[in-house]
Amino acid sequence: MAKEWRTGKNSAQRGYGYKWRKERARWLKEHPLCVYCNAQGRITPATVVDHIKPHNGDQKLFWSRSNWQSLCKLHHDSTKQHEEQTGKRRPVIGLDGYPVNSDI
Repeated sequence: MAKEWRTGKNSAQRGYGYKWRKERARWLKEHPLCVYCNAQGRITPATVVDHIKPHNGDQKLFWSRSNWQSLCKLHHDSTKQHEEQTGKRRPVIGLDGYPVNSDI
């Protein structure tokens, strides 16, 4: 299972130590808005640097900035988790209640 790489490891052992916190802060300074909210026409500060494709312990994928995106906590903890669990992306709904074209 994909989560086995995490078993018995604390966050620093999984790669989320000082170096990650430093890079996370730099990324959020450069990319301050949630990409999911932005696709919906909303401006929301991002608080999470998400790995677009789950890295499952692969350090090359973990540190690949092309695999990072800025998300708000709500989207990271709900929409993104649903996508990872189901393998399907939810449609992005605009402020008018209709789906919008998006690449997220």
